[in-house]
Amino acid sequence: MNRASPSPHLAISGATMDKLVPKKRRNKTILIGIAATIVTLVCSFAVWHAIPRGLQVAASEVRIAGVEKGLFEDKLIVRANTAPLRSIFLDSVESGRVEEVNVRDGTLVTKGQLLFRLSNAQRNIDLLTRQEQHALQISNLANLQVTQEASVTEHQRRLSELKFALVQAEKKHARDVKLANQGFISSVALEESNDQLEQQQQLVKEEMQSNETGLNVRNAALARMESAIKEQQSGLQLVQASVEALAVRASAAGRLTGFNLQVGETVKTDDHIGRIDDPSVFKLTAQVDEFYLNRITVGRHGTVRQGERDYAVEVSAVYPQIKDGRFTVDMVFGKGQPEALSPGQSLDVEIALGEPAQALLLPNGAFVNDSGGVWVFVVGADGRNVERRDIKIGRRSNSQIEVLSGLAVGEKVIISSYAAFGKSQHLQLTD
Repeated sequence: MNRASPSPHLAISGATMDKLVPKKRRNKTILIGIAATIVTLVCSFAVWHAIPRGLQVAASEVRIAGVEKGLFEDKLIVRANTAPLRSIFLDSVESGRVEEVNVRDGTLVTKGQLLFRLSNAQRNIDLLTRQEQHALQISNLANLQVTQEASVTEHQRRLSELKFALVQAEKKHARDVKLANQGFISSVALEESNDQLEQQQQLVKEEMQSNETGLNVRNAALARMESAIKEQQSGLQLVQASVEALAVRASAAGRLTGFNLQVGETVKTDDHIGRIDDPSVFKLTAQVDEFYLNRITVGRHGTVRQGERDYAVEVSAVYPQIKDGRFTVDMVFGKGQPEALSPGQSLDVEIALGEPAQALLLPNGAFVNDSGGVWVFVVGADGRNVERRDIKIGRRSNSQIEVLSGLAVGEKVIISSYAAFGKSQHLQLTD
């Protein structure tokens, strides 16, 4: 059997399949792939870097300040209002209708000057009733005293008669004793004479005892009546004082303030009518941030600049009650005060809290109230990326904050309000 010879087409096909790809083309493909990967990574990094991180904030809307080393001036400047140092409040002690007004608000009054007059019919009726009762009691006391005097006179008359009779009985008995000794009268007659003498002595004794008892009773009655009259007199004086209080007078000299009564107006007991201010001496009252509550104490010194002169002041009272994040401080002037002060006038007071010292400083700003001074937003070196960072602050003044830790000299910090940033941890400053 003859074998067929191989087809020339098949020989050519096999030769084509066994042909090797050149090595140079394969390396080129690998290099292209690596380059594409690198380009992709670079583009991805550029895109990631270009994407804003954190809340975007316009740089023009924030205030930025640098951390510096400098001298911390431990002082506080507060806005204070002037007020009279001594004031007397006018509160109505009686109710009634205003019948007469003699002064106006702002008038300088003298002590004892009539300010206004009220009318109260019931008070006048009470006064008349008390006066009538008092007069009746005085009349009764007078009658009792007259009766007592008459009783005393009658007792003296009876006692005089009894004592006279006693003397006569004593003389008769003495004669009878002599006659009996001489035998001219009997023993029976002498005994009767002695009995008469003893009877007369007993009558004198009883009269004296009766008078003493009656005198004690009458004196006790007089004492009770006199005590009742004194009580009535005290009540009458109170009613008289209440009637006199209807005419209200200035209790001290000064300037009348907050006084706006009108004729015909009804005033009730304990109504606040106004006050009398001493126009010559003033105090200063200021509202201070609660941060300084433990640093401002009574006796702290300060100064007030008025015109070209400084006036010394001293903290006289600290009221620790906090309202709306502030407490109240009163200050008084030292050796002198500015001229022509008016109640309610505003003055800047500089209060010294300590000695100046070197410290790491930040300008004071609204951020302190928002963060409580425990963290800040620090601007990065690129001037765009901002991160939140915890810090610790020390003393504060109106213009400076002492930084204890968390920041370094030269770092930039946003010192304006953080209220619009919410709970953001990162910010991105934009043009």
